Parts: sequence; structure tokens; C-alpha cells
Amino acid sequence: MVYLNYNNLDDATQERLLSISKKEVEKRFGEQLRNYAREHYVNYQTLLEEEAIRNLYNYKYVFNI
Repeated sequence: MVYLNYNNLDDATQERLLSISKKEVEKRFGEQLRNYAREHYVNYQTLLEEEAIRNLYNYKYVFNI
């Protein structure tokens, strides 16, 4: 087995996983993030992307070769 992290994946895979992660984060924490962005005058899309990237580093990528 090969263990990789998010940085070791190719660009296309990173983009695909980032879009999936954005949807997941928005589904789970969307309302909280919107409220935080509104209260602290932060761009919601930027905040969402940062949280999605942080979410990706919690995953463990395992490949069987």
C-alpha cells in the first residue's frame, strides 16, 4: 500500500477533491460559515475554500498497487 497526502496528488485530482470537499463543508457548516463571514466581514467563498482545504488534510489517501 502507498500512503499519500493531498500535496502528493496530481492537479486534476486535487481540483476534483477540492470541489467535493467544498460541497461537503458547505453542507455541514454552510450556515455557520455564512454567519462568521458576515460578522467578521470576510469573503464567504475565500473562507469556504480555506475550510475545504483544511478538510482535505484530514483525509488519508491509501492506494493499493
